[in-house]
Amino acid sequence: MNYRYLKDKVAGGMMLALSALSLLLVVAMGVGLYLKSAPILQEHSLWSLLSASDWKPMRNEFGFFPFLMGTVWVTVLAVAIALPISLLMAVFLTEYSRNWLRKYIYPLLDILAGLPSVIYGVWGTLLIVPWVSEVVAPHFAKTSSGYTVLAGGVVLGVMVIPLLVSLFIELFANVPRDYREAAFSLGATKWQTVKHVIVRKTLPGLIAALVLAISRTLGETIAVLMVCGNLAIVPSSVLDACYPIPALIANNYGEMLSLPLYEAALMFAAFILFFVVLVFNLFSRIVLRKVKNY
Repeated sequence: MNYRYLKDKVAGGMMLALSALSLLLVVAMGVGLYLKSAPILQEHSLWSLLSASDWKPMRNEFGFFPFLMGTVWVTVLAVAIALPISLLMAVFLTEYSRNWLRKYIYPLLDILAGLPSVIYGVWGTLLIVPWVSEVVAPHFAKTSSGYTVLAGGVVLGVMVIPLLVSLFIELFANVPRDYREAAFSLGATKWQTVKHVIVRKTLPGLIAALVLAISRTLGETIAVLMVCGNLAIVPSSVLDACYPIPALIANNYGEMLSLPLYEAALMFAAFILFFVVLVFNLFSRIVLRKVKNY
């Protein structure tokens, strides 16, 4: 009896230690990025770094505002594209489709979710960029190279659709059958059951899945680097080029690091991305708690 109790205590202690280690890793990453970016924070104020638009490392000018806005534009557009498509696909596959169709769709979603991001980037360069340049832009009387916010949003949206659909399907499939039968017995249609019963029951899980998708789009690098144009400007429309923060880091790290504060500037960009994702996830946890209580 004492041996079994000891094994249980040891197992509990190990799991606690591993959980604490995962938390410490997050703290260590944040502290490490802050320390590496400290030189630029000593040279420039935080407000000037975040609000300035000039990016001229040779002149010691590091304005991150265009990169912040590029990240926001691409992320919001990608989520706006992916969320309704993913939600409706998941509803169709779980509530309306035949079993034989699901057997073909589910493996295809797994394949799409597992594709490397560089493949999506190549696809976007070969198909989406020419489509934006030759089809979309002329309709708005604009000339465009195609390397735009729209191209980045479409590519990132397509990337997260398989992830969102898989998560939504898992959530909908776990709703007990009794809920559906109770709604049908009260005279509800299938769509009313989905809208007022299934979606409401799984709302906390839907929010958590959306947070995961947004976190992925915020940190995606290769795909956006290949299709967004990489110009340090503040976009005024989806047909303008942009330069998201992950692309900035990937494009410049390892080059010209002999310039004063250049490495610190790139580490500060990484720290901004880390901080935004962390705050966004903490905020989403607060929202989830309120939704669950509601």
